[in-house]
Amino acid sequence: MDTIRIEIPSLSENIRMIESFIDNAKEKFDLEDDIYGNIMIAVTESVNNAITHGNKKNKEKNVSISLFLQDGLIKFIVKDEGEGFNYDDLPDPTAPQNIDKPGGRGIFLMKQLSDEVSFSDEGKTVELCFYMS
Repeated sequence: MDTIRIEIPSLSENIRMIESFIDNAKEKFDLEDDIYGNIMIAVTESVNNAITHGNKKNKEKNVSISLFLQDGLIKFIVKDEGEGFNYDDLPDPTAPQNIDKPGGRGIFLMKQLSDEVSFSDEGKTVELCFYMS
């Protein structure tokens, strides 16, 4: 199993480092464009949530991203050092009362673009799985 890990301080501009991390994974593992696009959006959204909502943009707190590749599955684990959240009680961004709200779509997007999404550690850890054809 291949494993790669990166840790970044909770600053929004560090999203660029995550994009480079994903670009490197695309080259190293020869990812197809469609899965690469889904990974890029879902993982950067997850990291952005970890920076903004998890660590509240506290640059003293880090976000770690681990990538695991095994048997046609690529898995990203994103962890923050925040207080967590109740991931079972999220408003539906497609509900009529939420359509015009600017936020609340990140986790919805992650679930649409990933083959599997799971939360653990009181919401401080998210796992995003993508099946490679």
